[in-house]
Amino acid sequence: MHKIIKIALIGTSSIVVATVGGLYLALSLSLPALDQSVASDRVKHKVTLERDSLGTAIVHASDRQDAAYGLGYAHGQDRFFQMDLLRRNSAGELAEIFGEKAVNLDKRRRFHQLRKRAELIVAKLDADHLAVLTTYAQGVNDALAAQTFSSFEYIVTGAKPKPWQPADSLLVIYSMYLDLQGNTIKRDLALTQIQVLFGEAMLDFLIQPSQYQAPLDGSRFALEALPVPTLAKDLLAHAKTRDIAEPLDIGSNNWAVTGELTENGNAMLSDDMHLSFAVPIIWYRAQLNYQKGGAERQVTGVSLPGTPAIVVGSNGKVAWGFTNAYIDTADWVAIDEKTPIYFENETITLPDSEVVYAIEMSPYGPVREVGGQRYALSWVAHTDYAVDMQLIDLDSVASVEQGIEIAETMGIPVQNMLLVDSSGSAAWKPAGAYPARTNPSDVAMVTEDYQSVNWLQEQAALPQVIDPKSNRLWTGNSRVVSVDAHKQLGDGGYALGARSTQIRDRLLEAESFSVEDFYKLQLDNEARFLVPWQQLLLKQLSTQPERFAEDIEYLKSWQACACSDSVGYSLVRYFRTQVIDRTFAPLETALAQYDLSLSPIKRYLEPGMWQLINSQAQDWLPQEQHDWSSYLTDMYLQSKERLLTQYSEDNDMADLAWGKVNQLKIQHPFSKQIPALSALLDMPVVAGFGDSFMPAVQGASFGASQRFIVQPGDEKNAIMTIPGGQSGHPLSDFYRSGFDDYVTQQSTPLLPGEIVHRLEIIPSAKRVNE
Repeated sequence: MHKIIKIALIGTSSIVVATVGGLYLALSLSLPALDQSVASDRVKHKVTLERDSLGTAIVHASDRQDAAYGLGYAHGQDRFFQMDLLRRNSAGELAEIFGEKAVNLDKRRRFHQLRKRAELIVAKLDADHLAVLTTYAQGVNDALAAQTFSSFEYIVTGAKPKPWQPADSLLVIYSMYLDLQGNTIKRDLALTQIQVLFGEAMLDFLIQPSQYQAPLDGSRFALEALPVPTLAKDLLAHAKTRDIAEPLDIGSNNWAVTGELTENGNAMLSDDMHLSFAVPIIWYRAQLNYQKGGAERQVTGVSLPGTPAIVVGSNGKVAWGFTNAYIDTADWVAIDEKTPIYFENETITLPDSEVVYAIEMSPYGPVREVGGQRYALSWVAHTDYAVDMQLIDLDSVASVEQGIEIAETMGIPVQNMLLVDSSGSAAWKPAGAYPARTNPSDVAMVTEDYQSVNWLQEQAALPQVIDPKSNRLWTGNSRVVSVDAHKQLGDGGYALGARSTQIRDRLLEAESFSVEDFYKLQLDNEARFLVPWQQLLLKQLSTQPERFAEDIEYLKSWQACACSDSVGYSLVRYFRTQVIDRTFAPLETALAQYDLSLSPIKRYLEPGMWQLINSQAQDWLPQEQHDWSSYLTDMYLQSKERLLTQYSEDNDMADLAWGKVNQLKIQHPFSKQIPALSALLDMPVVAGFGDSFMPAVQGASFGASQRFIVQPGDEKNAIMTIPGGQSGHPLSDFYRSGFDDYVTQQSTPLLPGEIVHRLEIIPSAKRVNE
């Protein structure tokens, strides 16, 4: 969700003029009331909304619809501004709050016309799901109406909260599409331009398969030594070194074992979804208790504010978790003058004016021009099966087979869904919207190859695995499907596979597992992937042992982990980044002219980079370099200088410990505008732990957005640890609740604890008399 963090950073001058005293008063008056009785004509029977010491919302209701009202009321009290940003982000309506500085971002969002699509889909929803969405929205709005003062974000921006609508919940899901599949769109357009500028050989070289492959069936792409493409001298001459941004959306782990490998015979699931961090954190702890079909239902986990579902959790019989699947869900189509074109106008509202944005449309989707060629985008998010509310049906499943049946038609960004149940079964299934077309492509296709009919149909026959012979399942955003299935499903920007490989290998090292074993694996920060880079750098510096004596000592004692006290890890990590960014600078410079980047495929560059190093490809060296040995030494010196400049005041390498270089800084968007608010709004800064390409993923503001481990039927021993509190209100007791457990790697229980607040929602006389 790194784009969402940027939304509220868009400048607002009223923050600057808010006085400390006035802000504090406004904050105090805008705290929601958590202990009271309120009447509502929107519930059929009494609904109770309790909070435990963490602020977990515990809802007791007569049925799922009333439970949705209670959850909506909780979300409205604790997280409305976050929800507002999510719906505005996907709809392209941020400029209404933040003014002209948000117009360009709104235009990029309006390109997809997601508000219009959400309203069309919500009108066709299943009646039960629509009733849940409608009642949820009423709960949100009743919580807003009960507030004496708006939350502080609206006070400092001068904006007014707008009522929540059922379609807004679908827009929240669309925001997840933008985050989780946005790089798929950028990837294919970048690869298309690479093909146009540099040819097929360069394209193949850049996205060649790596040694890091961990599909569930063990099938592997063959590794071939591709010819190193020649790099033209004029590209080298005009190359500008620039950082190739790390694609932070690559993240999330989950794995599971069947009951054959646990002491109590219940299957076990681990799930940690890697997302960008902000205050408040994206997830919201909740437990729903209600009746259905004469049976008591209890589902516990995390919800996404803005929607009435438990996204990841357990219902006592089945537990579920997700990682982004990264199968190919978008096609760019190269169009010509024969393609019929028309325009649709989108009106972007500003605080005191409007902007009309004209979108060029085609039969294949909205159109963008790159290098004089026009391309139309077909993306699964544009289809009428992209979003729905089937996720709430997981509340009632009693087996992994029932969960898989729901997964086949679920309307979410397609995910690797792992399910486990209390009978000991474990299963994997891609869950979410995927088109029935059979010819996915890494680059733009010609109109003759576009399968228009198949794009209109959702593909239900996706692969699945139930109770594998190994009794183990794992996913980590790399290719999970077989080589054969890959031909049909395509590549939407898979992770490199180093993280998945390490998880798989850890699971194969043991024959039984406990909750503690799974938590230890979530925190595994061994740097297996970087070992070859450490060896390369150590070998390089050892050619000048006196000059690099101190550096060599740090490299030898690097501990082979992303450990907080490891200076050597920082040196290796930044060396690798510098080598890749500088070596591929000619291509990055060329793409930048078209507002494109290698960033969406940066993880693919690893095998090509090693091939260049091992072959000593002379024509890839920058013009000022004469050989690869001196080049690698220069890259190290430049990377070290950058580290020292940023992290050391007196040029002391001891200051480059990874915990300092990779500090965890979870900030509120407003504090980035006004640092003086940091102490009030931000989480404490702590030493970093973990990195990319290992199970323990963590960056400065990115990482495991929750750590979840559960055996269905044994929820009392389950874990749900989250790097932030429940409430978005800085004066709430729940603003930072749970953060300390997260950063000290403690096991926060999944189930709610002692109740400290209780709110009752009583049917009004009007409702009772109906």
